[in-house]
Amino acid sequence: MTNGNVSAIVPARNEQENIARAVESLGAQPEISEIIVVDDQSTDRTGAILADLAERNSCLRILESGDLPAGWVGKNYALSIGAAKANGEWLLFTDADAVHLPGSTKIALDIANEKGAVLVSFSPEQQTETWWERALVPFVFGRLAEKFRYHQINNPDLPSAAANGQYLMIRRDVYDAIGGHRGVAGEVLEDVELARRAKSVGYRIHFAPGQGIARVRMYRSFGAMWQGWVKNLYPLVAGSPGRFAQELITVFPWIPLVLLLMTPIHWVFPIAGIALLAGRHAAYAVVLRANRFPLSGIKYYVPAVVLYCAALSVSAWRYSRGSVMWKGRQYPVGMAGRL
Repeated sequence: MTNGNVSAIVPARNEQENIARAVESLGAQPEISEIIVVDDQSTDRTGAILADLAERNSCLRILESGDLPAGWVGKNYALSIGAAKANGEWLLFTDADAVHLPGSTKIALDIANEKGAVLVSFSPEQQTETWWERALVPFVFGRLAEKFRYHQINNPDLPSAAANGQYLMIRRDVYDAIGGHRGVAGEVLEDVELARRAKSVGYRIHFAPGQGIARVRMYRSFGAMWQGWVKNLYPLVAGSPGRFAQELITVFPWIPLVLLLMTPIHWVFPIAGIALLAGRHAAYAVVLRANRFPLSGIKYYVPAVVLYCAALSVSAWRYSRGSVMWKGRQYPVGMAGRL
């Protein structure tokens, strides 16, 4: 692979706290020839920050999304605008809260070359600062790792497909061939759908952990975190009412809870409940280690499972009602899923 053949495309809607770090980290990648940021009707200082960055970075191009057409998710529309103006052989779609680590673009290109992959995606390192981030984010990613196994996704003989829109690099000709973001205009999980479309027509994809590639702090407030997972959890981990019920049965510690509630009946019940709950903590420690989260997160197991089940339940309810909210916009969704 040669240098200067990657166009980075970033959607930005009210990202004043993140956009400078994202652009500067992309600008430090020699393989990226242009950075296209699509300002999606921001009402904060995102536009002013971008204007200042453009004076110092000749590779930065700033586009405006304008009004959102019917049938589009805002992020998808912004990315389609950026892709239409991009000149690179490869398109790197990434979020405004992603910090790209040194050498990461070269690693992605080398993997694409080595694996023969036309789509390379990473699940970035997750930065968590507050207790509620440290509780819910690792728990969610542990469940996603159970649902989306890298070795199955990367096996061309299996139908499993997934990607993470925080870091999704795709060859331009393939992007156009599968319909680009126009083909997934109304999809809340556009990243997963793009991967599905590519793999379903015979292209090889590669999905992997993103340690050393990119770092993301997804949510800076509890409200944003709640709204984000309510938007995504049902289609990600359930996708149908039956699978939703199965997920709640699997994840929530029902038996330990019942045993603890039976404390007044006999002393053996709380002892058994505590023992089973300790076993759940131990199992969660294994999940944390496997997904490269600090083992100190084990202390958040109880609030994590409560938050997860609550967010998943609200997500299922919102999908049953036919719409989800994200960044001030309401999007139509359906209860039936594809997962």
